[in-house]
Parts: sequence; C-alpha cells; structure tokens
Amino acid sequence: MARTEMARTATESSQTSSPSADVQRSRPVRAVRREPTAGPGRLKGLLYNQRLAPYLFIAPFVITLLAFWMVPLARTFQMSMQDVQFGQATFIGTDNYERLWNDRIFWKALFNSTRYMVLTIALLIPIPLVLAALLNSKIGSPRVKAVFKSSMFVPALTSIVVAGIIFRLMFAETESGLMNQVMGIVGAGPVRWLRHDTSGLIALLMLAMWRYTGVNILYFLAGMQSIPSELYEAASIDGATRVQQFFNVTIPNLKPTIVYVTTISIYGGLAMFLESFMLYAGNNSPNNQGLTVIGYLYRRGIEENDLGFASAVGVVLLVIIMAINLTYLTATGTFKKEDAR
Repeated sequence: MARTEMARTATESSQTSSPSADVQRSRPVRAVRREPTAGPGRLKGLLYNQRLAPYLFIAPFVITLLAFWMVPLARTFQMSMQDVQFGQATFIGTDNYERLWNDRIFWKALFNSTRYMVLTIALLIPIPLVLAALLNSKIGSPRVKAVFKSSMFVPALTSIVVAGIIFRLMFAETESGLMNQVMGIVGAGPVRWLRHDTSGLIALLMLAMWRYTGVNILYFLAGMQSIPSELYEAASIDGATRVQQFFNVTIPNLKPTIVYVTTISIYGGLAMFLESFMLYAGNNSPNNQGLTVIGYLYRRGIEENDLGFASAVGVVLLVIIMAINLTYLTATGTFKKEDAR
C-alpha cells in the first residue's frame, strides 16, 4: 500500500509540473552578448559599429577643415589684433581695423572688387543661361552642339597666368595689339587700354567672360537636363511658346542652380586677384584702377611685410563675403525647410 501511494504521488507531481516545464521549453533562448576584449577584436568591433561608422567617414573632412580652415582663420583673427614685425607680435587691439577704416586705398580696392563682382554676375548669369537653353533645345545639330560645348569649356582648363599674359598682349598699347588692330579696322586710332579705368575694366570683364562662360553653361545645362520633360509637354499642350516655357518652366526649376552659380560668383568676384595681377603685369596699376582687396592684402602683407594689417584686411573681406552670401541665401529661401508632403 505504501508503495502504491508513493507511486501515485509521484505521478500527480509530475503531471502538475509538466505545464511549467513545457513553458520553459517554449521560451526562446537569448544569446549572451560578449563584450569584445581589448586588442584587435575590440578595434574591429569599433570599426564595424553602426553608430560610430558615420563619424569615422566624416573624420577626414572634419580634420581637414580644422587643420586648413578653422585653425588658420583663428590665427588670422589673432594676428589682426597684433603688430607683427620680424617674428615679434605685439597686441595692439583694434588699431589695425581703425587704420583700415581710414585707409582710402582700401576703399578704392573694395570699390574695384565690388564693381567687378556686380558686372561679372550681370554678364555670367544671363548669357550662359541663354546659351545653355539653346544647347538644351532641339535646335541645331548634336555634333555642332558637342563641339561648341567643348570649345567653351577649354578656357577653364587654361592657366590664369597664361590667359592673363595673352590678354595683356591682346590689349597692348601698340598698333600691333589685337584689339587696336580691330579698332583700326573700324577707323579708330590705337587705345591705351590698360591706362584708363573704363577700358581696363573692359579688359578684365572680357577675360572673365572668356574663361568662365563655359563653366556656367555646363552648370545650367546640367540643371536643365534634370527637369522632367513632362513639364514642357504639359506646357506645350496648354499652348505655351518656347519663350513662355523658358520663363515659366525652366527658370523656376533651375532656381537651385542659379542660386549656386550666383553664390560662387559673389565669392569669385570679391576674391579676384590673379587675373588683375597678370593683366597689369604686377600689383601696381595706374591710379590703382586694377587693385582688388586681395591685391591690397598681398601688397600690405607680402610686399610691405605688415602681416597684422593684412590679416585685418582678410578678416574684413571674409565678413563682407559671408554677409552678402548669407543675405542672398536667406532672401532666396535656401535655408527654409521644404513643406511636408
């Protein structure tokens, strides 16, 4: 009897405990994550970490930005508050900026740079835009268009030094100069192109047009080719002419490209130096008519060894460029977020 009751008790206990055992068997077994140990295994784990990978990818850019932009910028600002002479720096506060404010040659250089910037934007935005629209249209032979695009882009591959020397010879004062030969054909006498302010500015603008028109054409052409053709088809169905399609379809969809080209043109115009330096064969043009802000910085910093004052010129130029570009980008709505669709 005792054995029978003991067997019955064991059977009941096994039946009672079996559901919990089944639940335990049905639970998934969690893998135990082992932390990588120090050494090659831990280094490999850091390299393959999904959270750390983006920072590793942008690290070269950040390091380059800090080493070649932020650090020199901070150093330039520091030098602009100093009198740097033969390796000795003396803190003088804002004296360099006060001298700069009262320096009429600086204002002359700033006027020349601003005038050049405004005129290059007025020429190098609409003209390449129209030429790009013609290249993007169905007018003309594709082979002729390809040759035209290549020929317009070749000047951008030419060194500014070489281009400046060529244009200096073209605008020479002698009758053998190319531009004076053209003037002779129309019955005018030789012109001293680089001795007068207006004619010298024309020479600079022609150099800029020759060199950068092809580049801007490619910018605008790339933007136009990204516009869906369905928009033009819908406009033509509605009866829009080619001119109306250009102003109502092409221009609005080309806004990001136009903003980009205008932004780099603002910087390029205010930071222009080498074109004027090579055209006038130096940094001393008649009555400083070809002197730019960068040329003035070069004159004071390199030629006259006044690095503190030159640093102040660089800081002011940076502030001016940033102020103009940020104002322009804000006015065009570049910083606004797109409406949620």
